[in-house]
Amino acid sequence: MACVGPALTVGAMVLTGEAVLAPQEASPYVPLQPWAMPYVEHLIATGVIADPTPLTRPFSRGDLARALRAADTASVNAVTRRTLRQLLTALADRRPAPPASSYRIEGAAGVAAATYAFRDPLELNRGVPPRLAVRRGFASAGLDLHLTFGPIVLVSHPVVDTRLQFDPDWYGKADNATAFPEAYVSAQWRQGELFFGTLARNWGPGGVQGVLVSDDPYSLDHLYVTFGTPRVQLQVIATQLDTRTDSTGAAVNRYLSASRLWIRLPRRWTLAVWQAGVWSGVGRQFEPWFLNPATWAYLRASNTNTNVNSFLGVDLERRGTTTAFGQFMLDDIQVSRKSATDRKPTSYAFTVGAKGGVRRTAVAWQLFYTQVANLTYRNEDDFQVPLYHLLGTGRNFADYDQATLKLSALAGPGLLLEPELTVLRQGEGDPRLPHPLVADYPSTATLFEGVVERTVRLAVGAHWQRGALELSGNGGVHLIRNAGHVTGASDTRWLGSIGVTYRVSYEHALP
Repeated sequence: MACVGPALTVGAMVLTGEAVLAPQEASPYVPLQPWAMPYVEHLIATGVIADPTPLTRPFSRGDLARALRAADTASVNAVTRRTLRQLLTALADRRPAPPASSYRIEGAAGVAAATYAFRDPLELNRGVPPRLAVRRGFASAGLDLHLTFGPIVLVSHPVVDTRLQFDPDWYGKADNATAFPEAYVSAQWRQGELFFGTLARNWGPGGVQGVLVSDDPYSLDHLYVTFGTPRVQLQVIATQLDTRTDSTGAAVNRYLSASRLWIRLPRRWTLAVWQAGVWSGVGRQFEPWFLNPATWAYLRASNTNTNVNSFLGVDLERRGTTTAFGQFMLDDIQVSRKSATDRKPTSYAFTVGAKGGVRRTAVAWQLFYTQVANLTYRNEDDFQVPLYHLLGTGRNFADYDQATLKLSALAGPGLLLEPELTVLRQGEGDPRLPHPLVADYPSTATLFEGVVERTVRLAVGAHWQRGALELSGNGGVHLIRNAGHVTGASDTRWLGSIGVTYRVSYEHALP
């Protein structure tokens, strides 16, 4: 059942205010996972640098380099200044006037050991089937190639990582240790961008996983189009999800599209209003009425007598000494209660929080609360869920709430410490479960189906960078109540990881 709500009409806007960062030349993206991003998010939270694109990740390399150059180094301490210089050395072009065509190549090799193989330690014992801990050593190697031809960027980043073989979220079978975290072609102009390929994206507050567009799915090839000004943009994502088979053995094609109006208001506010739809069927294709960003997928589906699982959301952020943020998504709501089908529980997700710096120190904090209802992402048609190889395109789980407090502190040159306190309550609902029958609606919980497992996580992460060498680690304890969704059961689990990576890079003009 698609969500029900008012139609949105957006009129012409004339916005004025201070200048914002705008791309000057084509630039590759800085992926969400490399060593630089924890430092960057820390500098944004403390107000040392401006967020180049609020509510949107990843950054382009050029936008981030300009934000780093614009930082007021006279007002920060020596450790922060050295960190800024270190980031600029790694991310900025090494030539004063980069030519129209150039290349950059980076090689990386690393080893790691961990008590779990999934990416987020909060996945422990969650999902269907539950994510289980394993004690393993891992090795990885990758080659990252960037080619720039005027306004065109081509990136290919193959990685061999033995951790993938044990990650329950990784779908690779034939060669289950090789992936392409980034592989794309991007044509960029001042007025917009045309992108196709693989790149982890996140729509929503920085440092918090998006409710529908996030970095969860591995290697999700997609088309991305954005156009507008540095303050007002229309952004569209379209992709084909993995094909499944129905009860007759027929192949069912599945698609997802999402469009967003992103507005950066003068002074402090950034706002984004978005819609999305998942549709499926034997022989169905990219139907144009679902791809049109100037319409609402739910209404077009009604007009064309087709079925689509629709989502409607809004993201907002007010930046300042303390930056407040929120993200809200409506999946399904029943306005009437006249029939049995009207008794379906409401499906929704939201996050609210704030972040900032501790005055006159190199310490930042972030506090947020998030809640995802039991049936969020699920639909009466079980094929119309936003899952890619059973991995969420947004949140990977449902039927939970989470409160997290994170600190980050530059304890020395290149040394970032990140203490964390999280309280997570997880019900027995999950996006991978079948949608309940109409007769089961009265007994289906809106939030917290069955026995609720509660986890208290106390942990600390660390990142240290010196030249080409990177050390990273994370360790903590999980205090679990109602473990395995068994009433009264308790468990204490220690989870940790440590890794070392060595990187070398070279860039030059193309002949």
